[in-house]
Amino acid sequence: MAELSGSTVVVLVVGVALIGIGMIGLTSEVGWGSSVGDDTAPLQNETTGEQSDQDQSQDTVEEPYIEPVPERGDPYFEAEASDGSWISYVNPRDEYRDPYLGDGSGKLCVSLYNDDGEVVVGETVPNTTVTVPTGESLDWHSHADPFVVELPLTEHYERPLDADQFGTDPDLPQGDGYLDSHCLEIHGMPADGTVEYGEAEVDGEYEDRIEVVGYLQQDAQSWNSSVDPLADARSYEEAGGGWTYDPEHSHGQMVVVLQLDHDETDTNGEDDDTSTDDNGVDDTDQEHGESTDQDDDSENGDDESETDQLDADDSLSGFGIVAVVVALLAVAVYARRR
Repeated sequence: MAELSGSTVVVLVVGVALIGIGMIGLTSEVGWGSSVGDDTAPLQNETTGEQSDQDQSQDTVEEPYIEPVPERGDPYFEAEASDGSWISYVNPRDEYRDPYLGDGSGKLCVSLYNDDGEVVVGETVPNTTVTVPTGESLDWHSHADPFVVELPLTEHYERPLDADQFGTDPDLPQGDGYLDSHCLEIHGMPADGTVEYGEAEVDGEYEDRIEVVGYLQQDAQSWNSSVDPLADARSYEEAGGGWTYDPEHSHGQMVVVLQLDHDETDTNGEDDDTSTDDNGVDDTDQEHGESTDQDDDSENGDDESETDQLDADDSLSGFGIVAVVVALLAVAVYARRR
């Protein structure tokens, strides 16, 4: 076997080294090995996922519940005054006192609105209850003492809404032609009797989302529906907390006006409790003693470091091909000269 000269050994060693460097460059270039680009991909994906979650967060506003009043001939149409002063619809929670003590009658109602001022039935606030104390004056009524309304109305009652308390329509004595309240009705009270009620209480899973806007009480012979429930509602003290019948006013009504707040909910159905102050700093950063400036500096530093590493990789990509070609040419030229 022929011995290799010193120059031959040098050429072969240099060629093998160049080929090895070239293969490393090729590996990095075609993605066979790990690189900074691979490390940044999960970070980019994670950022994209977080942004997607934020984009999918939305305010949950309950859709309005629209139900026209029963027309004449409908089973739920009850009666209308001959002088056109009032109109009545069947209410499953209507009861007559036994013994019947007089012509005193009336209603206690609950009317619920979304944040846009539209009538709703509480579908976004299940397992929540509104309670209006009534005391001894109505202890004979099976739906009173207290008057309890469970939400959503559509799941608990035959008639989710049974009264048209607000708005006007030229073809109707009262109301705008659409049901807007859930009521309890009373009949048979003595002519000098008193109806009392306490402040409404909201309890349950979504009690924090329901605001008691106020009360509307009218102890006149007929209910004046040309009022704005949200704008005209008064405090419990101003409303009166009850009324006493007299021969000229044998009827009385009261409506508790409630309104839903917007509920910001993410895609998992969880409330987003993070809020932002006037300077654009969210509560989470403030609680942990962190500032947005520090976060921005840290993120900018990470971005610059990743950019430098990516630039270094880009400068090496392409060197692999050159190294392999040079090594092969060097070996070929040396072999030709031998």
